[in-house]
Amino acid sequence: MGSNLPYAESPLKPDELQVLRAQYDKEGHFVGVQTKFNYAWGLIKSDNRSEQQEGVRLLSEIFRNVPERRRECLYYLVLGNYKLGNYAEARRYNDLLLDHEPGNLQATSLRSLIDDKVSKEGLMGVAILGGVAIATSVVGSMLFKGAQRKR
Repeated sequence: MGSNLPYAESPLKPDELQVLRAQYDKEGHFVGVQTKFNYAWGLIKSDNRSEQQEGVRLLSEIFRNVPERRRECLYYLVLGNYKLGNYAEARRYNDLLLDHEPGNLQATSLRSLIDDKVSKEGLMGVAILGGVAIATSVVGSMLFKGAQRKR
């Protein structure tokens, strides 16, 4: 999914991500905000879903606990949530980013991508529900007709 994101860099090489992970682990309970951000950034760029989830979790912690670093977390929270299919969260963070920077072209592009994805998935959901309703009607009518024949 990351390939159709504007401005989304390709994933880090495994050894590059390992450098960030090693620094994060080395700092342990006293991990610095910049180290945590760097590691989360590397995780968000990953193609691995569990790494993306961990990246979003770490960035969310920074966003909640370090107000002066919120702005730099926003874009990657949008990307991470988008890549994970959490479109409502992606939209919420993207709207915050656009509130701070209305002319941000990356955020404007992301808004269009998020809206398109939500529309497509919404239509797919309606089609699936419609198919289930039709199937239920057919099975119900077959059962009803079968019950009438037994009388």
